[in-house]
Amino acid sequence: MWSSAASKSVVVPVPVLVLSAAAAAAATFFFVLLSSLSSSPPSSCSCPSPEALATAGAAASGGERISPTAEDIRWVKDQIEANGLHMHDNVLRKGINPRSRAQQLQDLIQFKGISHYEGDESNNHTALPCPGELLVEEHHSNYGEPWAGGRDVFEFLAESVHLAPDARVLEIGCGTLRVGQHFIRYLNPGNFHCLERDELSLMSALRYELPSQGLLQKRPLIVKGEDMDFSKFGSGMYDLIYASAVFLHMPDNLVWVGLERLAKKLKPHEGRIFVSHNIKFCSRLGGDECTKRLNRLGIEYIGKHTHDSLLFNHYEIWFEFRRSKV
Repeated sequence: MWSSAASKSVVVPVPVLVLSAAAAAAATFFFVLLSSLSSSPPSSCSCPSPEALATAGAAASGGERISPTAEDIRWVKDQIEANGLHMHDNVLRKGINPRSRAQQLQDLIQFKGISHYEGDESNNHTALPCPGELLVEEHHSNYGEPWAGGRDVFEFLAESVHLAPDARVLEIGCGTLRVGQHFIRYLNPGNFHCLERDELSLMSALRYELPSQGLLQKRPLIVKGEDMDFSKFGSGMYDLIYASAVFLHMPDNLVWVGLERLAKKLKPHEGRIFVSHNIKFCSRLGGDECTKRLNRLGIEYIGKHTHDSLLFNHYEIWFEFRRSKV
């Protein structure tokens, strides 16, 4: 653009007939000089933009960066310190809508929603079931850990297995996609699968989180079911299978049934199973007996990880397994 504009600006509006030979030569030289200068951008444009550097950095590292770097963490800490920010009591802050979520939900129940559709009913998406709890984001508070922690879990697991976008991932109990939404965004379409038993959680995932995060086109396979039934997921192998705070709420015998089925769906050797918080279903048997039972399933215990979270004052314990036999 700069070169084109500069070239067009070099026009001599003097009739050719009245130019002397010397003037014509000078004009020609002046035109050639400016054209040659305009073919090269100014020195200030020779440096790549910050966006270009970021793109080049991601490409050099093999794709999109998942976790924050040490420099990112230092920057956050520096900004907090520079701004003199301190923790304060968690109180309800007044704003343009000072009502609590409970008060907003009561309004939705009392007034039958927040709007009325006027038009062809065939186009009325608001007629689809959507509990008021979702409209006030009550599902963000249904966990023992902050909603923002989902990103932290994703970073830990994805980095641990060197996850690529073409990998296939299965979550046991994805709930309302606190963690799953980050995997869905990162993975290729159709490569995130989930088994979830709670209907409201499924409604939250399908009617709120996927549309609001712009992830509907990723087409995750989310199945309602329980008793560790994976028959609807096909015969494909998974690179990563994880259960975040799920197995500790299940009877031990059901966990073992699930592990037997999952072992057949995990890629041998490089595939991984991660279980958070504890593996009492295993430790209650005793160390030797647990190892023997895992071996019979073709599963090998790799080790324990303590992951400290950047997003909130909390750490999580993860237990890693792999499929040792084909």
